[in-house]
Amino acid sequence: MTTNWLAEIDGRRVTVEIPATTANLGAGYDCLGMALDMTNRVVLDVRGWNKASHELSVTGEGEGELLPNADNRFIQGVEAAIIEVHGELPKGATWRVDMMNRIPLARGLGSSAAATVGGLVAANALLGDVLAPIDLLRLATRIEGHPDNAAPALLGGFVATVSDGDAVEAIRFDVPRGVRAVVFIPDVRLATSEMRRVLPRMVPRADAIANLGRVAIGVAGMATGRADVLRLLTEDRLHEPYRAAAYPQLPRLVADARAAGAIGACLSGAGSSIIAFTDTVSGLARIEAAFRAAAADTDLPGRVEVVKPRNSGAVVLPSN
Repeated sequence: MTTNWLAEIDGRRVTVEIPATTANLGAGYDCLGMALDMTNRVVLDVRGWNKASHELSVTGEGEGELLPNADNRFIQGVEAAIIEVHGELPKGATWRVDMMNRIPLARGLGSSAAATVGGLVAANALLGDVLAPIDLLRLATRIEGHPDNAAPALLGGFVATVSDGDAVEAIRFDVPRGVRAVVFIPDVRLATSEMRRVLPRMVPRADAIANLGRVAIGVAGMATGRADVLRLLTEDRLHEPYRAAAYPQLPRLVADARAAGAIGACLSGAGSSIIAFTDTVSGLARIEAAFRAAAADTDLPGRVEVVKPRNSGAVVLPSN
């Protein structure tokens, strides 16, 4: 390994902004995702070599919880990009990371994917943007295990993905104009691993066919600017009915959002957040009220946020 590039990045700073994401969108289990305009901003400083340890400062979500160790997904992303380009990490390399986080942890809004993608994008900027987006997505998927959150975090917009061995294919397009999301974010956290554990190994053929049709119509409709197809796309028969056993408030929250006029509503990722879509101002108010009433009635404390879909993914910002 040559040392020229080490000297070039020593002491440098990169600032990245990464969006939250909502995966599955109902029927698109593990293959569809959308970026949301709720962001984390992370500053990466190259501290030099042979320091005692990494340093991490967190403001907002995850404050007092996230640690600067090998389990930190941002640091994993940074180091994965460096290894991809140079084959190994510099001996004794340490990082200072400052996180300003709005994306809640373990709520189905892609906090882990945002951290991973942020680390990859920050390191790639340090290295001169030598990795293409498809390379970054492949690395993010290797770390995350699946690309449905990582792809919209990286690319923005509405994204369809598939993994084929180590390769990942992703096609993204802008979310139709005027669509807004109302997100109910419970105080309770749900681990993705636990929510996967309740899923059956086999499902009825009729349920699989129903989901396939909804994904096909949903993707085609969204690609052509038809937000109304979210009504069909967000109707799932493969995972939400089973996850309701571990999350009994789920059916009520989704049903009440739809009754309040949502174009579509569903569990966001593995939860616990519920997301509903509308394209009217009056719809926002009605869905907010419905979420608050259902949460109070089912003893589920939480908060409601209105966010726009975000058609841009992770970006490098000017550093001070």
